[in-house]
Amino acid sequence: MKRTRVLVFAAIVAWGGSLQAGANRYTEMEPLRLTQPVMEPRLDYTVVKETRTNSSALIRRSVNVEPAALATPATDEYRQTWMRTNEGVKPYKFMDDMTFVGVPLFVAGWAVKGDKAMFRVNNKEGKRNTQLLTDFKTSIDDYTQYFGPAMVVGLKLGGVEGRSDWGRLLASAGLSYGIMAGFVNGIKYTAKEMRPDGSSANSWPSGHTATSFVGATLLHKEYGLTRSPWYSVAGYGVATATGVMRVLNNRHWVSDVMSGAGIGILSAELGYAIGDLIFKGNGLLRNNLEQDSENPSFFGISMGLGLGGKDIGFNIITDLQDKEQHGFDDELVDYYKDWDEASINIDFRSATVVDAEGAYFFNKYVGLGGRFRVRAMSAKSFGQYADISSEDANDIWKTDISDIYRMAGQTLTTDVINAGGAPITQAYGVVKSDHLAEFTGSVGLYLNLPLGYGFSLGTKFLVGRSITQELDIDGHAEGNVKDMKYYMLIEDGKVSEREDGGLAFAVSDPQSTGETYSADWDYLKLGSDNSTSYGTGFSLTYRYKSNFAWKLFCDYDYSKKTYTMTYDPYNFMRKALTPSAYNLVCNTEVSELGYMMTPMVFKKDKKMNYWTIGLSFVVNL
Repeated sequence: MKRTRVLVFAAIVAWGGSLQAGANRYTEMEPLRLTQPVMEPRLDYTVVKETRTNSSALIRRSVNVEPAALATPATDEYRQTWMRTNEGVKPYKFMDDMTFVGVPLFVAGWAVKGDKAMFRVNNKEGKRNTQLLTDFKTSIDDYTQYFGPAMVVGLKLGGVEGRSDWGRLLASAGLSYGIMAGFVNGIKYTAKEMRPDGSSANSWPSGHTATSFVGATLLHKEYGLTRSPWYSVAGYGVATATGVMRVLNNRHWVSDVMSGAGIGILSAELGYAIGDLIFKGNGLLRNNLEQDSENPSFFGISMGLGLGGKDIGFNIITDLQDKEQHGFDDELVDYYKDWDEASINIDFRSATVVDAEGAYFFNKYVGLGGRFRVRAMSAKSFGQYADISSEDANDIWKTDISDIYRMAGQTLTTDVINAGGAPITQAYGVVKSDHLAEFTGSVGLYLNLPLGYGFSLGTKFLVGRSITQELDIDGHAEGNVKDMKYYMLIEDGKVSEREDGGLAFAVSDPQSTGETYSADWDYLKLGSDNSTSYGTGFSLTYRYKSNFAWKLFCDYDYSKKTYTMTYDPYNFMRKALTPSAYNLVCNTEVSELGYMMTPMVFKKDKKMNYWTIGLSFVVNL
């Protein structure tokens, strides 16, 4: 018992000693301090994983991952931030990317906007003193103007990183389109230029073209500069096509399109410059591509203004084919050969020129390449040759019938002419193509001279082949079918002669058959043969990025062409008259109109000297 008490006492002493030792250690420790954690703001991706247990209960859990792991999100749902900034992306400075290349484009459009002569009457539309409306119509340009932003948004939604995150992208795009709208509408409703179709006085500059070039520049900055230059080529190519379609649709002059393109490029550059000032280094995802090579090999697309070769004239006597068939003998041809009034002149506006061009350089100075060029010249006016009206056609009918009666020795009254209704109740012209378009493919030698600071001078020597698309006007006429009969006067078993030596005949009064007709035919066509083309030119290139450049150019092209014009104003008579009446009118013995019943074909050789000034968007390869 005594031994037990001794053991208990020893255990209590030992436990107390351990407590004392622990207390002594605490007195030697540093005081406890509370530290506030550093909170770094970071926007990241959150992946939501979904799994199911054996009891089919749905479990959702959030997992933070690095952005690189989401390059291909597969089937995972993910949420993208609105102002994410990737590490290592160089921030832009204000005006860092400004080229001001839109300024010369706008000025060039302004300089030539006075080249706007109106066509004659379009009786079909009932518009006096306005031009004939082309039958070429397409609404594609209403959609292609949005190609750039559609591509940017589509790539973004597809998970392809561009220059900017959503917030910065939308702000820069909004600023770009806002600046463009202010420029375009401010000028439109101040200048009050009439559209070529006479529909409204808000032609200059082209809003469609400005919109399309803003979008093209968005695509260029977001993906062309950071991913692949071919995004830029696609954007500016579609924008250029949009501008050309605005001209072909008769909605804009070439000056409107050039100024619109300039405004579009300048507005987008200003929008991004302001965005760079506001956001600095925030919201940037990728750096610009860099190209180490200084080789000037390139591919480019361009829009230009064509000068020179703006008129084509035909002498209606000396350039007429089958002269005898149309009543012109050698004496008459010799008499009229130097008479300026005996001519048909078709004048053209400044041409719209679009190019796709590229060259491979063996070194900094010499290369081989080629160019595909489309040059479209719209006619200012066809004058009396394209001004078709029912009044004029009926006057021709009355004059011819009067001549036939006069030669028959009979008297024709107005009541007789109008009996049964007018032979022509409606007539008008439909311009299928008011452009003389040339398509030229050329190859040759390219030369380059570096000047330093990204500038270089260039020239070229090209040879190629040119194909021309016809200028085409169709005629339309409708009315009442007329009938006339004529009889040869027989005396002593043979046809009598008139005092002028012609055969004597008599005609019946023109009568309506009670039938109506409608005629459509080729009224006027102008084209040329295929020809060899020779070209040269000078250019100033500014390489503002390692693989992108803008080029100002002035080209000269020469070709010798044979132009052919077919003029067939009275083709409708084939349907307007019965066979017997038509034979009467075609008989040159009794009707001067008989010489006009077959188409008149004119041919002329002409040396064409073309000058083109323009701007190219260039990708260095």
